[in-house]
Amino acid sequence: MIYDVVVVGAGPTGSTAARYAAMAGAKVLIIEEHASIGTPVECTGLLSTRAVSECDVRPEDDFVLNSVRGAFVHSPNGTCLPIDGKRTKAYVVSRKIFDRHLVSLAVDTGAELMLKGRVTGIQQKNGIQLLSVIHMGKMITVRSKIIIGADGVKSNVARYTGLGKVDRILSGVQTEALYNSNDTDFVELFVGSQAPGFFAWTVPVNERISRIGLAVEPGNEHNAINYLRNIVNKNEHLAGNYTSNMLDLVVGGIPIGPLKRTYSDGVLIAGDAAGQVKPTSGGGVYTGAVCAKIAGQVAAEAVSEENFSANRLKEYESRWKAALGRELRTGMRIHDFMGGLTDKELDDLIGSMNNNALLELITKYGDMDHPSILIKKLLNPMNSRHLIGVFRAFAKAVL
Repeated sequence: MIYDVVVVGAGPTGSTAARYAAMAGAKVLIIEEHASIGTPVECTGLLSTRAVSECDVRPEDDFVLNSVRGAFVHSPNGTCLPIDGKRTKAYVVSRKIFDRHLVSLAVDTGAELMLKGRVTGIQQKNGIQLLSVIHMGKMITVRSKIIIGADGVKSNVARYTGLGKVDRILSGVQTEALYNSNDTDFVELFVGSQAPGFFAWTVPVNERISRIGLAVEPGNEHNAINYLRNIVNKNEHLAGNYTSNMLDLVVGGIPIGPLKRTYSDGVLIAGDAAGQVKPTSGGGVYTGAVCAKIAGQVAAEAVSEENFSANRLKEYESRWKAALGRELRTGMRIHDFMGGLTDKELDDLIGSMNNNALLELITKYGDMDHPSILIKKLLNPMNSRHLIGVFRAFAKAVL
């Protein structure tokens, strides 16, 4: 049996790509290596309002556990910068329920689903992709005109088809634990040497439970788990609210910086597998959904034209880069600049932001998914007079 499109990976990116390919008339199969959708969880479960909307679902659905409107940013010296978005900016979700909801939408559109299917090799013969799959313990061959690899940070599809792997992967860890949140409308962020190269976070599920985690650049002195243990025990704010009872623990990688090429003959790569992740926050659901829709549409159109060549499929890369390329580049500049600051410089930076004029700008123009909007506003001559010290250097460096 030959499929028009086989999507490898049933996360939000894969299920969205499958749905859009099926909506355009393609015969679609989703292959998921795990026995159930949405597990294991490797995500904070904090989705921007735009990410939820981009996935074509409503926040009223049963996957939403809490809503968030802002953040308390804690500098290394303990200074707290309150950033209040004044309205809901993100949702804390159950990724298990969220992912299952998206897969059900794809299946309702006509896509087929194969669970416990692990792709172990890919070959091309006469223009058709042959996927070797271990399904329920047996080796089978699945034939497809086009493959969409949405199989995560360690993408086998990208590796088997010669597109390589993302060069830069942050090491992340998160626990769900008993934690006395000061305000469940706000997440908390902790920067500096306590989470070198990135940041630590608390995401409130409710008044008593939060998701506590961090990510660090590779090559640091300790691994992510050790940094997490250290911060929950030694950071005065965290230690005062954390009760040392872990209810869950997940580890994973956060890919930042896209693949050099995300297409080849009969193959498209999307989402974490392609490094299409926001370098500022590590979030990949919004960017993955944007790219997934393009991938599904381009794949279905190529099938209808009976043209699966790389020259035809390069339209996918052109379109997703037009939609997200600038934001990902800006985000990487922000990531690298912030990651290169000392604790003292971060103290100065956060201290310089703590004035009413800047906080009003951040409230008005701050955007989790499009950081360049705020940067442009900050460098406007009318606003730049409020920038001082390290913050002025930060804004200039990003652009």
